[in-house]
Amino acid sequence: MGSKKTLVIGASEKTERYSNKAIHMLRKYNHEVVAIGNKAGMVQDISFGTEKTTFENIDTVTLYIGEKHQPEYYDYILSLHPNRIIFNPGTENDEFVHLAKAQHIE
Repeated sequence: MGSKKTLVIGASEKTERYSNKAIHMLRKYNHEVVAIGNKAGMVQDISFGTEKTTFENIDTVTLYIGEKHQPEYYDYILSLHPNRIIFNPGTENDEFVHLAKAQHIE
């Protein structure tokens, strides 16, 4: 079974940020990772920018941005057709969960 590609939204070069820790953990277990941040940067071998790039074959989107910043990403994330979206602590969003479930996204 191949690695499932994960998109980290809210990526940061700051080592104390959970998005940074998540990228490190995903790479430790050889998961393919792509990322978007508020600023361009790099974590390990993952270079990221601020653009909503059309990534192919995204299995999981993991969110590290708060609920009030998520609406600008709704259409973008749904257009990627991920299998699941992970709402990390502090990113919970009932509206977005409803939209994702309507698209059969876990």
